[in-house]
Amino acid sequence: MLGIARRRLGSGCALGQLMQALRPAAAAAAARTYSAAAKEVSRFDEPLLLPPLLYPWARCSGDAIGKRAASMTVREALNSALDEEMSADPSVFLMGEEVGEYQGAYKISKGLLDKYGPDRVLDTPITEAGFTGIGVGAAYQGLRPVVEFMTFNFSMQAIDHIINSAAKSNYMSAGQINVPIVFRGPNGAAAGVGAQHSQCYAAWYAHVPGLKVLTPYSAEDARGLLKAAIRDPDPVVFLENELLYGESFPVSAEVLDSSFCLPIGKAKIEQEGKDVTITAFSKMVGYALQAAEILSKEGISAEVINLRSIRPLDRATINASVRKTNRLVTLEEGFPQHGVGAEICMSVVEDSFEYLDAPVERIAGADVPMPYAANLERMAVPQVEDIVRAAKRACYRAVPMAATA
Repeated sequence: MLGIARRRLGSGCALGQLMQALRPAAAAAAARTYSAAAKEVSRFDEPLLLPPLLYPWARCSGDAIGKRAASMTVREALNSALDEEMSADPSVFLMGEEVGEYQGAYKISKGLLDKYGPDRVLDTPITEAGFTGIGVGAAYQGLRPVVEFMTFNFSMQAIDHIINSAAKSNYMSAGQINVPIVFRGPNGAAAGVGAQHSQCYAAWYAHVPGLKVLTPYSAEDARGLLKAAIRDPDPVVFLENELLYGESFPVSAEVLDSSFCLPIGKAKIEQEGKDVTITAFSKMVGYALQAAEILSKEGISAEVINLRSIRPLDRATINASVRKTNRLVTLEEGFPQHGVGAEICMSVVEDSFEYLDAPVERIAGADVPMPYAANLERMAVPQVEDIVRAAKRACYRAVPMAATA
Protein backbone atom coordinates (compact mmCIF):
# COMPACT_ATOMS: atom_id res chain seq x y z
CA MET A 1 0.00 0.00 0.00
CA LEU A 2 2.84 2.39 0.83
CA GLY A 3 4.41 1.64 -2.52
CA ILE A 4 1.20 2.54 -4.32
CA ALA A 5 0.84 5.69 -2.24
CA ARG A 6 4.38 6.79 -3.08
CA ARG A 7 3.77 6.32 -6.80
CA ARG A 8 0.42 8.12 -6.68
CA LEU A 9 1.22 10.83 -4.17
CA GLY A 10 4.96 11.21 -3.93
CA SER A 11 6.84 10.52 -0.71
CA GLY A 12 7.10 14.21 0.11
CA CYS A 13 3.38 14.86 0.59
CA ALA A 14 1.70 14.95 3.98
CA LEU A 15 -0.11 11.66 3.48
CA GLY A 16 3.05 9.92 2.37
CA GLN A 17 4.90 11.21 5.44
CA LEU A 18 2.08 10.04 7.71
CA MET A 19 2.17 6.58 6.18
CA GLN A 20 5.92 6.35 6.53
CA ALA A 21 5.66 7.41 10.15
CA LEU A 22 3.04 4.76 10.72
CA ARG A 23 5.16 1.86 9.48
CA PRO A 24 7.62 1.66 12.43
CA ALA A 25 4.77 1.67 14.93
CA ALA A 26 2.96 -1.00 12.97
CA ALA A 27 6.12 -3.10 12.79
CA ALA A 28 6.57 -2.80 16.54
CA ALA A 29 2.99 -3.88 17.10
CA ALA A 30 3.45 -6.85 14.78
CA ALA A 31 6.49 -7.98 16.76
CA ARG A 32 4.35 -8.75 19.80
CA THR A 33 3.87 -12.39 20.64
CA TYR A 34 0.31 -13.62 20.69
CA SER A 35 0.51 -16.70 22.85
CA ALA A 36 -3.21 -17.25 22.51
CA ALA A 37 -2.92 -17.60 18.75
CA ALA A 38 -1.48 -21.09 18.96
CA LYS A 39 -4.24 -22.20 21.27
CA GLU A 40 -7.06 -20.68 19.29
CA VAL A 41 -9.48 -23.15 17.80
CA SER A 42 -11.45 -21.55 15.00
CA ARG A 43 -13.80 -22.96 12.44
CA PHE A 44 -11.73 -21.01 9.95
CA ASP A 45 -8.82 -23.33 10.71
CA GLU A 46 -10.82 -26.31 9.48
CA PRO A 47 -10.24 -27.42 5.90
CA LEU A 48 -12.08 -25.10 3.57
CA LEU A 49 -13.86 -27.38 1.16
CA LEU A 50 -14.35 -25.25 -1.92
CA PRO A 51 -13.18 -25.82 -5.50
CA PRO A 52 -9.39 -25.29 -5.49
CA LEU A 53 -9.33 -23.86 -8.99
CA LEU A 54 -11.61 -21.05 -7.91
CA TYR A 55 -9.99 -20.65 -4.49
CA PRO A 56 -6.30 -21.57 -4.49
CA TRP A 57 -6.08 -20.65 -0.80
CA ALA A 58 -8.54 -23.43 0.05
CA ARG A 59 -7.34 -26.68 1.59
CA CYS A 60 -9.49 -29.52 0.42
CA SER A 61 -9.46 -33.07 -0.77
CA GLY A 62 -11.23 -34.52 -3.77
CA ASP A 63 -13.59 -36.56 -1.60
CA ALA A 64 -14.46 -33.57 0.52
CA ILE A 65 -15.34 -31.24 -2.32
CA GLY A 66 -18.64 -32.94 -3.01
CA LYS A 67 -19.62 -32.84 0.66
CA ARG A 68 -19.17 -29.16 1.45
CA ALA A 69 -18.60 -27.38 -1.84
CA ALA A 70 -22.11 -25.93 -1.68
CA SER A 71 -21.62 -24.19 1.67
CA MET A 72 -19.47 -21.33 2.95
CA THR A 73 -19.14 -19.55 6.27
CA VAL A 74 -19.55 -15.80 6.52
CA ARG A 75 -15.88 -15.60 7.55
CA GLU A 76 -14.81 -17.43 4.40
CA ALA A 77 -17.10 -15.27 2.28
CA LEU A 78 -15.58 -12.05 3.58
CA ASN A 79 -12.04 -13.38 3.21
CA SER A 80 -12.59 -14.50 -0.38
CA ALA A 81 -14.22 -11.20 -1.32
CA LEU A 82 -11.27 -9.24 0.06
CA ASP A 83 -8.81 -11.57 -1.66
CA GLU A 84 -10.45 -11.32 -5.06
CA GLU A 85 -10.91 -7.55 -4.98
CA MET A 86 -7.29 -7.01 -3.89
CA SER A 87 -6.15 -9.31 -6.67
CA ALA A 88 -8.26 -7.54 -9.28
CA ASP A 89 -7.42 -3.95 -8.26
CA PRO A 90 -3.95 -2.97 -6.95
CA SER A 91 -5.38 0.23 -5.45
CA VAL A 92 -7.35 -1.82 -2.88
CA PHE A 93 -5.61 -2.26 0.47
CA LEU A 94 -6.55 -3.30 4.00
CA MET A 95 -5.58 -1.51 7.18
CA GLY A 96 -6.48 -1.89 10.84
CA GLU A 97 -5.44 -3.37 14.16
CA GLU A 98 -4.00 -6.91 13.91
CA VAL A 99 -5.16 -7.43 10.31
CA GLY A 100 -1.71 -8.56 9.17
CA GLU A 101 0.59 -10.61 11.40
CA TYR A 102 -2.27 -11.84 13.57
CA GLN A 103 -4.43 -12.33 10.44
CA GLY A 104 -7.34 -10.41 11.91
CA ALA A 105 -8.95 -10.53 15.33
CA TYR A 106 -11.64 -12.75 13.77
CA LYS A 107 -9.38 -14.24 11.07
CA ILE A 108 -11.18 -12.39 8.27
CA SER A 109 -7.84 -11.39 6.72
CA LYS A 110 -6.22 -14.80 7.07
CA GLY A 111 -3.57 -15.36 4.42
CA LEU A 112 -3.75 -11.88 2.92
CA LEU A 113 -0.49 -10.57 4.40
CA ASP A 114 1.47 -13.51 2.97
CA LYS A 115 -0.13 -13.01 -0.43
CA TYR A 116 -0.06 -9.22 -0.78
CA GLY A 117 2.65 -8.11 1.64
CA PRO A 118 2.81 -5.35 4.28
CA ASP A 119 2.36 -2.58 1.72
CA ARG A 120 -1.25 -3.65 1.16
CA VAL A 121 -2.14 -5.35 4.46
CA LEU A 122 -1.10 -2.82 7.04
CA ASP A 123 -1.10 -3.39 10.80
CA THR A 124 -1.82 -0.12 12.59
CA PRO A 125 -1.32 1.07 16.15
CA ILE A 126 -4.37 1.25 18.40
CA THR A 127 -5.46 4.64 17.12
CA GLU A 128 -8.74 4.58 15.22
CA ALA A 129 -8.76 8.34 14.68
CA GLY A 130 -5.28 8.16 13.19
CA PHE A 131 -5.55 5.28 10.77
CA THR A 132 -9.10 6.19 9.71
CA GLY A 133 -7.91 9.67 8.79
CA ILE A 134 -5.04 8.19 6.81
CA GLY A 135 -7.50 5.90 5.01
CA VAL A 136 -9.78 8.81 4.07
CA GLY A 137 -6.77 10.78 2.81
CA ALA A 138 -5.68 7.83 0.67
CA ALA A 139 -9.21 7.57 -0.77
CA TYR A 140 -9.06 11.28 -1.67
CA GLN A 141 -6.07 10.43 -3.86
CA GLY A 142 -7.71 7.53 -5.70
CA LEU A 143 -6.76 4.52 -3.59
CA ARG A 144 -9.47 2.18 -2.26
CA PRO A 145 -8.84 1.56 1.44
CA VAL A 146 -10.71 -1.05 3.46
CA VAL A 147 -10.51 0.11 7.08
CA GLU A 148 -11.22 -2.58 9.65
CA PHE A 149 -12.49 -1.73 13.11
CA MET A 150 -12.03 -4.52 15.64
CA THR A 151 -15.55 -3.61 16.68
CA PHE A 152 -17.71 -0.78 15.38
CA ASN A 153 -17.94 0.53 18.92
CA PHE A 154 -14.36 1.71 18.36
CA SER A 155 -15.44 3.64 15.27
CA MET A 156 -16.69 6.33 17.65
CA GLN A 157 -13.06 7.32 18.05
CA ALA A 158 -12.99 8.01 14.29
CA ILE A 159 -16.53 9.23 13.68
CA ASP A 160 -15.40 12.73 12.69
CA HIS A 161 -13.36 11.30 9.80
CA ILE A 162 -16.19 9.00 8.74
CA ILE A 163 -18.90 11.67 8.72
CA ASN A 164 -17.23 15.06 8.26
CA SER A 165 -14.35 13.96 6.02
CA ALA A 166 -15.61 10.90 4.10
CA ALA A 167 -19.39 11.32 3.89
CA LYS A 168 -19.57 15.03 3.08
CA SER A 169 -16.62 15.58 0.74
CA ASN A 170 -18.36 14.64 -2.50
CA TYR A 171 -21.20 17.08 -1.87
CA MET A 172 -18.98 19.86 -0.54
CA SER A 173 -16.68 19.57 -3.56
CA ALA A 174 -19.61 19.72 -6.02
CA GLY A 175 -18.86 16.15 -7.08
CA GLN A 176 -15.16 16.72 -7.75
CA ILE A 177 -13.94 14.46 -4.93
CA ASN A 178 -14.95 10.82 -4.59
CA VAL A 179 -14.10 8.94 -1.43
CA PRO A 180 -14.03 5.20 -2.31
CA ILE A 181 -13.49 3.76 1.16
CA VAL A 182 -15.02 0.90 3.14
CA PHE A 183 -15.32 0.92 6.93
CA ARG A 184 -15.98 -2.64 8.06
CA GLY A 185 -16.05 -4.75 11.21
CA PRO A 186 -18.38 -6.48 13.68
CA ASN A 187 -21.42 -4.51 14.81
CA GLY A 188 -24.12 -5.01 17.42
CA ALA A 189 -24.38 -7.36 20.35
CA ALA A 190 -22.04 -10.32 20.68
CA ALA A 191 -22.11 -12.19 23.98
CA GLY A 192 -21.03 -10.98 27.40
CA VAL A 193 -19.05 -7.96 26.26
CA GLY A 194 -21.01 -5.29 28.11
CA ALA A 195 -22.61 -1.98 27.21
CA GLN A 196 -19.58 -0.35 25.59
CA HIS A 197 -19.02 -3.16 23.08
CA SER A 198 -22.58 -4.15 22.15
CA GLN A 199 -24.17 -1.25 20.28
CA CYS A 200 -25.77 -1.49 16.85
CA TYR A 201 -24.67 1.40 14.64
CA ALA A 202 -27.03 0.82 11.71
CA ALA A 203 -29.34 3.71 12.58
CA TRP A 204 -26.40 5.93 13.64
CA TYR A 205 -24.66 5.85 10.26
CA ALA A 206 -27.83 5.51 8.17
CA HIS A 207 -28.78 8.97 9.46
CA VAL A 208 -25.92 10.57 7.48
CA PRO A 209 -26.27 11.68 3.84
CA GLY A 210 -23.25 10.61 1.82
CA LEU A 211 -22.79 7.24 3.51
CA LYS A 212 -24.03 3.87 2.31
CA VAL A 213 -24.76 1.37 5.08
CA LEU A 214 -24.79 -2.38 4.39
CA THR A 215 -25.73 -5.18 6.78
CA PRO A 216 -25.01 -8.70 5.48
CA TYR A 217 -26.69 -11.77 6.95
CA SER A 218 -25.61 -14.82 4.93
CA ALA A 219 -22.41 -15.86 3.16
CA GLU A 220 -23.98 -14.73 -0.12
CA ASP A 221 -24.72 -11.33 1.40
CA ALA A 222 -21.24 -10.98 2.86
CA ARG A 223 -19.44 -11.91 -0.33
CA GLY A 224 -21.61 -9.99 -2.78
CA LEU A 225 -22.09 -6.86 -0.70
CA LEU A 226 -18.43 -6.51 0.31
CA LYS A 227 -17.40 -6.70 -3.34
CA ALA A 228 -19.98 -4.05 -4.16
CA ALA A 229 -18.78 -1.86 -1.29
CA ILE A 230 -15.13 -2.02 -2.38
CA ARG A 231 -16.04 -1.17 -5.97
CA ASP A 232 -18.35 1.70 -5.01
CA PRO A 233 -17.07 5.27 -5.54
CA ASP A 234 -18.55 6.48 -2.23
CA PRO A 235 -17.86 5.69 1.44
CA VAL A 236 -19.57 2.52 2.68
CA VAL A 237 -20.15 1.46 6.27
CA PHE A 238 -20.17 -2.34 6.27
CA LEU A 239 -21.70 -3.75 9.44
CA GLU A 240 -20.93 -7.40 10.09
CA ASN A 241 -21.92 -9.52 13.08
CA GLU A 242 -19.41 -11.39 15.18
CA LEU A 243 -21.79 -14.24 15.99
CA LEU A 244 -22.40 -14.89 12.28
CA TYR A 245 -18.74 -15.30 11.26
CA GLY A 246 -18.73 -19.04 11.89
CA GLU A 247 -22.21 -19.69 10.49
CA SER A 248 -22.31 -21.74 7.30
CA PHE A 249 -24.73 -20.99 4.46
CA PRO A 250 -25.42 -22.69 1.14
CA VAL A 251 -23.91 -20.91 -1.86
CA SER A 252 -24.45 -21.37 -5.58
CA ALA A 253 -21.87 -21.53 -8.35
CA GLU A 254 -22.89 -17.98 -9.27
CA VAL A 255 -21.96 -16.74 -5.78
CA LEU A 256 -18.54 -18.41 -6.04
CA ASP A 257 -17.76 -16.71 -9.34
CA SER A 258 -15.21 -13.90 -9.02
CA SER A 259 -17.51 -11.53 -10.92
CA PHE A 260 -20.36 -12.01 -8.42
CA CYS A 261 -21.60 -8.77 -6.90
CA LEU A 262 -24.87 -7.73 -5.24
CA PRO A 263 -26.60 -4.41 -5.93
CA ILE A 264 -26.48 -1.85 -3.14
CA GLY A 265 -29.93 -0.72 -2.04
CA LYS A 266 -31.80 -3.92 -2.92
CA ALA A 267 -33.43 -6.12 -0.27
CA LYS A 268 -33.96 -9.87 -0.59
CA ILE A 269 -37.17 -11.73 0.16
CA GLU A 270 -35.80 -14.70 2.11
CA GLN A 271 -39.20 -16.33 2.46
CA GLU A 272 -42.45 -15.48 0.73
CA GLY A 273 -45.71 -15.25 2.69
CA LYS A 274 -49.18 -13.76 2.54
CA ASP A 275 -50.27 -12.93 6.10
CA VAL A 276 -47.59 -10.68 7.63
CA THR A 277 -44.35 -8.99 6.53
CA ILE A 278 -41.29 -9.21 8.80
CA THR A 279 -38.33 -6.92 7.99
CA ALA A 280 -34.93 -7.66 9.52
CA PHE A 281 -31.20 -7.27 8.91
CA SER A 282 -27.96 -8.94 9.95
CA LYS A 283 -28.31 -11.61 12.66
CA MET A 284 -32.00 -10.81 13.16
CA VAL A 285 -32.81 -12.28 9.73
CA GLY A 286 -32.07 -15.73 11.12
CA TYR A 287 -34.34 -15.06 14.07
CA ALA A 288 -37.10 -13.92 11.73
CA LEU A 289 -36.81 -17.11 9.67
CA GLN A 290 -37.03 -19.23 12.82
CA ALA A 291 -40.13 -17.31 13.89
CA ALA A 292 -41.66 -17.75 10.44
CA GLU A 293 -41.22 -21.51 10.72
CA ILE A 294 -43.00 -21.54 14.09
CA LEU A 295 -45.79 -19.31 12.75
CA SER A 296 -46.32 -21.58 9.76
CA LYS A 297 -47.25 -24.42 12.11
CA GLU A 298 -50.02 -22.21 13.47
CA GLY A 299 -51.37 -21.29 10.08
CA ILE A 300 -49.67 -17.89 9.71
CA SER A 301 -47.72 -17.34 6.50
CA ALA A 302 -44.92 -14.81 7.13
CA GLU A 303 -42.92 -13.03 4.46
CA VAL A 304 -39.34 -12.37 5.65
CA ILE A 305 -37.40 -9.52 4.07
CA ASN A 306 -33.63 -9.37 4.50
CA LEU A 307 -32.96 -5.64 4.14
CA ARG A 308 -29.26 -6.06 3.26
CA SER A 309 -28.96 -2.28 2.76
CA ILE A 310 -30.04 0.24 5.41
CA ARG A 311 -29.01 3.27 3.39
CA PRO A 312 -30.21 3.33 0.69
CA LEU A 313 -33.32 1.51 1.96
CA ASP A 314 -35.33 -0.63 -0.45
CA ARG A 315 -38.65 1.05 0.24
CA ALA A 316 -40.23 -0.39 -2.92
CA THR A 317 -39.76 -4.01 -1.83
CA ILE A 318 -41.01 -3.28 1.70
CA ASN A 319 -44.11 -1.46 0.53
CA ALA A 320 -44.92 -4.05 -2.12
CA SER A 321 -44.80 -6.76 0.54
CA VAL A 322 -47.00 -4.80 2.96
CA ARG A 323 -49.55 -4.18 0.21
CA LYS A 324 -49.73 -7.95 -0.20
CA THR A 325 -49.78 -9.03 3.46
CA ASN A 326 -51.44 -5.92 4.96
CA ARG A 327 -49.39 -6.29 8.14
CA LEU A 328 -45.87 -5.33 9.19
CA VAL A 329 -43.44 -6.36 11.93
CA THR A 330 -40.06 -4.58 11.99
CA LEU A 331 -37.15 -6.26 13.73
CA GLU A 332 -33.77 -4.89 14.82
CA GLU A 333 -31.43 -5.34 17.78
CA GLY A 334 -30.57 -1.65 18.14
CA PHE A 335 -32.27 0.89 20.36
CA PRO A 336 -35.91 1.59 19.45
CA GLN A 337 -35.93 5.40 19.42
CA HIS A 338 -35.11 6.86 15.98
CA GLY A 339 -34.25 3.34 14.83
CA VAL A 340 -34.37 1.53 11.49
CA GLY A 341 -37.82 0.17 12.33
CA ALA A 342 -39.14 3.67 12.91
CA GLU A 343 -37.96 4.73 9.45
CA ILE A 344 -39.55 1.67 7.83
CA CYS A 345 -42.82 2.33 9.65
CA MET A 346 -42.88 5.92 8.43
CA SER A 347 -42.18 4.80 4.86
CA VAL A 348 -45.15 2.43 4.98
CA VAL A 349 -47.39 5.07 6.56
CA GLU A 350 -46.46 7.52 3.80
CA ASP A 351 -46.84 5.11 0.88
CA SER A 352 -49.12 2.23 1.94
CA PHE A 353 -51.14 3.34 4.96
CA GLU A 354 -54.47 2.43 3.40
CA TYR A 355 -53.30 -1.17 2.93
CA LEU A 356 -52.62 -1.78 6.64
CA ASP A 357 -55.14 -3.99 8.45
CA ALA A 358 -53.36 -3.78 11.81
CA PRO A 359 -51.00 -1.45 13.66
CA VAL A 360 -47.32 -1.85 12.80
CA GLU A 361 -45.41 -3.93 15.37
CA ARG A 362 -41.87 -2.78 16.16
CA ILE A 363 -39.38 -5.14 17.85
CA ALA A 364 -36.05 -3.67 18.97
CA GLY A 365 -33.45 -3.96 21.67
CA ALA A 366 -34.31 -2.69 25.14
CA ASP A 367 -33.92 1.06 25.59
CA VAL A 368 -31.08 0.62 28.10
CA PRO A 369 -27.30 0.14 27.88
CA MET A 370 -26.56 -3.53 27.29
CA PRO A 371 -26.38 -5.43 30.62
CA TYR A 372 -23.37 -7.63 31.27
CA ALA A 373 -25.23 -10.41 33.12
CA ALA A 374 -26.19 -13.17 30.68
CA ASN A 375 -29.81 -13.42 31.83
CA LEU A 376 -30.34 -9.67 31.54
CA GLU A 377 -28.49 -9.53 28.23
CA ARG A 378 -30.94 -12.04 26.77
CA MET A 379 -33.85 -9.89 27.91
CA ALA A 380 -32.31 -6.82 26.28
CA VAL A 381 -32.00 -8.37 22.81
CA PRO A 382 -34.97 -9.50 20.65
CA GLN A 383 -35.67 -13.23 20.79
CA VAL A 384 -37.58 -15.55 18.45
CA GLU A 385 -40.54 -15.73 20.83
CA ASP A 386 -40.84 -11.92 20.72
CA ILE A 387 -41.23 -12.05 16.95
CA VAL A 388 -43.82 -14.82 17.14
CA ARG A 389 -45.89 -12.88 19.66
CA ALA A 390 -45.72 -9.68 17.60
CA ALA A 391 -46.78 -11.45 14.41
CA LYS A 392 -49.71 -13.03 16.22
CA ARG A 393 -50.80 -9.66 17.54
CA ALA A 394 -50.64 -8.23 14.03
CA CYS A 395 -52.78 -11.11 12.79
CA TYR A 396 -55.18 -10.80 15.76
CA ARG A 397 -54.23 -14.27 16.96
CA ALA A 398 -53.27 -13.14 20.46
CA VAL A 399 -54.50 -10.82 23.21
CA PRO A 400 -53.07 -7.29 22.64
CA MET A 401 -50.40 -6.22 25.11
CA ALA A 402 -52.58 -3.33 26.33
CA ALA A 403 -55.30 -5.75 27.39
CA THR A 404 -52.90 -7.71 29.58
CA ALA A 405 -51.28 -4.68 31.20
